[in-house]
Amino acid sequence: MSLGRAMHQKPGEPGRNAGGRGEAESEAMRDEARTARHETGSPGREDLLAQALAKANLEAAWKRVKSNRGRAGADGLSIAETADFLRAHWPRIRESLLDGSYRPVPVRRVQIPKPDGGVRELGIPTVTDRLIQQALLQVVQPRIDPTFSEHSDGFRPGRRAHDVVLDAQCDVQDGYRVVVDVDLERFFDRVNHDILMERLARRIEDKAVLRLIRRYLVAGIMDGGVVMERFEGTPQGGPLSPLLANVLLDEVDRELERRGHRFVRYADDCNVYVRSRRAGERVLACLTKRYDRLHLKINGKRRPTPVLTPQTFSLSRRSFTADKSKCPGSKSSPHHARIS
Repeated sequence: MSLGRAMHQKPGEPGRNAGGRGEAESEAMRDEARTARHETGSPGREDLLAQALAKANLEAAWKRVKSNRGRAGADGLSIAETADFLRAHWPRIRESLLDGSYRPVPVRRVQIPKPDGGVRELGIPTVTDRLIQQALLQVVQPRIDPTFSEHSDGFRPGRRAHDVVLDAQCDVQDGYRVVVDVDLERFFDRVNHDILMERLARRIEDKAVLRLIRRYLVAGIMDGGVVMERFEGTPQGGPLSPLLANVLLDEVDRELERRGHRFVRYADDCNVYVRSRRAGERVLACLTKRYDRLHLKINGKRRPTPVLTPQTFSLSRRSFTADKSKCPGSKSSPHHARIS
């Protein structure tokens, strides 16, 4: 039996082979939604979990997981081995997702050396859980992403680091040459689950999806064969992590917009551009209080610093270089920028 057919097979029907082909089709998703048997707690509203588990959406998610490759999770199964596992067990897993009994496997802790010393900790989900998270992402992100600030460019569809460079250069060329460079201390390790889930519930109402996402947050971490409980954080390594980070940090973006500030944000790094050090100190004090409400802390003793030239500036750990042409909207042709 192919993996695609296994994804469409229902429990109690071992002989049923309902194959699927190609990319997601709205009719296939509607059919899956009609046949799903679970309660969202939101009668008459969109059944996002059923849409995520639709055959066509799962096939697209599987293609993405395969193309990303990646290491095995705590179960030790590679992508090829997981494909064999899912052919036999997916109907049962799908049913447990729909009835709310599914429990994600703890993520596997992996440490990646940083170029400037130290290590970056990743939490690698199993391939099965990466598939489920990717399927959720493909359904949830199109509904949530349009609600984010236009000043946020990290890990969003149709946006890239180039956009950060272009926006920041415009701010510098407009005379905002003092930067408040905000780097949050161990952001992905310190995300408060209750605050995050409350913010997420403002954007999606499907209780089954919210319950499943919370279970991913508290799934635990396996390190050296020992499973440790997790009470905070959303470890980097899973498909949902960047989206959840943007959900939590968007309210800080909105506060900066409300105050009329020039700024750019890329994931957990944020630069606010002002005209003087004094203005920068006020912004830093405001941000410190705002992040504290989210139980987050700005890394180290940050101080507003001047941008040395309008062509070279940094966004926390990322350094950018742009050419000398004017920013978009001027009489010059649009400029090009590169990350150095």
